[in-house]
Amino acid sequence: MRLSKCLAATGAVALVAAWSGAASAQEGAAFFDGKTVNYIVATDPGGGYDTNGRLVAEFMQKHLPGSTFVVQNMPGAGHLIGTNYIYASEPDGLTIGTFNTGLIYSQLAEKEGIKFDLAKMSWIGKVASDPRVIVVSKQSGIESFEQLKNLKEPIKFAAAGVGSASTIESTMLINTLDLPIQVITGYNGDEDQLAMRRGEVQGIVGSRSTFQQFVDEGHGKFIAQIGGSETDVPQLSSMVGTNEEALKAIVLVESQSNISRLTAGPTGIPADRLQALRDAYAKATSDPEFLKKAESLGLPIDPLIGDQVGAAVEKAMDQSPEMVAFLKEATKKKD
Repeated sequence: MRLSKCLAATGAVALVAAWSGAASAQEGAAFFDGKTVNYIVATDPGGGYDTNGRLVAEFMQKHLPGSTFVVQNMPGAGHLIGTNYIYASEPDGLTIGTFNTGLIYSQLAEKEGIKFDLAKMSWIGKVASDPRVIVVSKQSGIESFEQLKNLKEPIKFAAAGVGSASTIESTMLINTLDLPIQVITGYNGDEDQLAMRRGEVQGIVGSRSTFQQFVDEGHGKFIAQIGGSETDVPQLSSMVGTNEEALKAIVLVESQSNISRLTAGPTGIPADRLQALRDAYAKATSDPEFLKKAESLGLPIDPLIGDQVGAAVEKAMDQSPEMVAFLKEATKKKD
């Protein structure tokens, strides 16, 4: 008899908790009715981050009734300017956005210009997992990683700003593998692809989905990949032998490839509003129309929501002092 009463009481508590959670989410969603949400994309128009961000914003608006999402591009300093802006915004739920996962490296290495703490951001979701690739242009004449490694004269690789994943990952790989590459920063959006086609630069380290169409159209070639399950491109880890420093760099890069196309807001967004944003994100990234559009754009979809993303980011940032020291050394600019 007592057990039955206990179970009944437990069920009642669970029911009240579920009802309270649903009511809270409804209250949060109601806040956005008639409001404008500024969705910051921390890079120029064009390119993978902008395409993903605009698609997410479009479908979050669809699943947050009465809201209007306005996408604002805020490029500069390898996504630092846009991310600093998001973090410093009023935590009312009306400013969120997307930025480069390379900022995880930047925060670990204590780079200048960082005014945010990724561990404290209000995480809404991430839309993809995306392996990194080394891409070379058709004009470069390079057909393999081995050929690149043995070049007698250095070639140029494009990258975004100093805090971007392309800059940091390129620098780590160049330094640990002693590659004959000069990194040229300042390419945002799809400027890097245009630069490769013009012959200004000969390659880049980037996300596979961003450069898949570029390669499919015959403008370039993947010569190495880090992470992912595809077997059409050799894994870089299989081509560096026993180079321990290079293997460390590869492990660090691979840890970031599973957290791609993030969406977050400043710390302190009220719980009911944050839950409403997360609910809208979850509905958006599982919407059949969203998935169809993403497929047509060649965008990989592998979403995580809310605290799951926060946990993944914290795990990526939970590096040993030795790895942090390695990161700082491996990303130093060398003559």
